[in-house]
Amino acid sequence: MLKIGIIREGKVPPDARVPLNPNHCALAQKEFPVKIVVQPSTGRCFADEEYLQAKIELTEDLQDCDVLMGVKEVPVNMLLPNKTYFFFSHTIKAQPYNRKLLQAVLAKNIRLIDYEVLTDAQGQRLIAFGKFAGMVGAHNALWAYAQRTKAFSLKRMKDCHDYAEAMDLYKKTVFPPIKIVLTGGGRVGIGAAVVLRHMGIREVDPIEFLMEDFKEAVFTVLHSQDYAARKDKHHFDTARFRSHPEEYLSIFEPYFQVADILINGIFWDNRAPAFFSATDMPRPDFRIRVIADITCDVAPISSIPSTLKASSIADPVFGYDPVSETECMPYQSHCIDMMTIDNLPNELPRDASTAFGSMFIRRILPAFFEAKSEILERATIAEEGRLTNRYTYLRSYVEGK
Repeated sequence: MLKIGIIREGKVPPDARVPLNPNHCALAQKEFPVKIVVQPSTGRCFADEEYLQAKIELTEDLQDCDVLMGVKEVPVNMLLPNKTYFFFSHTIKAQPYNRKLLQAVLAKNIRLIDYEVLTDAQGQRLIAFGKFAGMVGAHNALWAYAQRTKAFSLKRMKDCHDYAEAMDLYKKTVFPPIKIVLTGGGRVGIGAAVVLRHMGIREVDPIEFLMEDFKEAVFTVLHSQDYAARKDKHHFDTARFRSHPEEYLSIFEPYFQVADILINGIFWDNRAPAFFSATDMPRPDFRIRVIADITCDVAPISSIPSTLKASSIADPVFGYDPVSETECMPYQSHCIDMMTIDNLPNELPRDASTAFGSMFIRRILPAFFEAKSEILERATIAEEGRLTNRYTYLRSYVEGK
């Protein structure tokens, strides 16, 4: 019998998401030889009472659990030695702010399995919150535009009970004739497009978007071949762009000349060109007034030069003055409004947690009962006090070199 503990989130600011909701816990106990217990918390999107109603035990003491599951990074002082942990560690890119976390994982003999690298044999992620980042990011883009223009009103996603409530709001909202450009066709882009369609905003192809004026709100989705071209003018090749993005330049200019809102949902390689430069943004023909940068790579190494920082759910939008290239108060005529929240799914925590937990039970939990799971092996960053072979490249990072 495998015993799994759902930990209380300890990172500040707190995250309301859960890896498994009450129904998931009950289903897992029914379908697999597992027992699940939950550490009490007042900050979750699913209340302790909901777990109790599903007949899931609440307990502060997780010492006898084999596996501990959270969402965000676990504070070092909360890590229990000799356990298997699942959480988003944000260490695989050698993020300096989490060096002490990985050092503690090794010192405490913890097996760390990172959700971000739970992949199939082809390297495709098996579990992620990306779709919900896109959904909330698109909603916030329109919310910010409403705050700026007062042309319509829209409730914050975080203030909706769930996405069903947001959909009811969309049916009652009349959006003005605005042009929205959405970049990226992965999970984030798909999630953003879902919301725009539910808003009743019509999708048009990129050429139509550039060439026509519309009497209704429209959006277009750009893929890499739409915003980048080879410097040597040879034919665009997607595989080549992914492997050698430094050989490409941006051709996004026509879109910033006609769009009102940019929603950025790409995965950006820092060798790739930015969509535009800071010197482009003060130009009279730079029309974009609201940017929702879901990607949120912070300048100067970023696809959007005005992403000066990550904003927060409590304070979601800051202004960018394109002349001085500095932050300013938002919603002013001379500035561009930036929505750069870096934990967007936490605005839709019940829906995001439910989808995430379903993926975990269907795709990940069965791997625990295999003689040898390649899925778990690929995602294990540390084990028995050492970095695993796949992650030995982090050794100098751990050593602070």
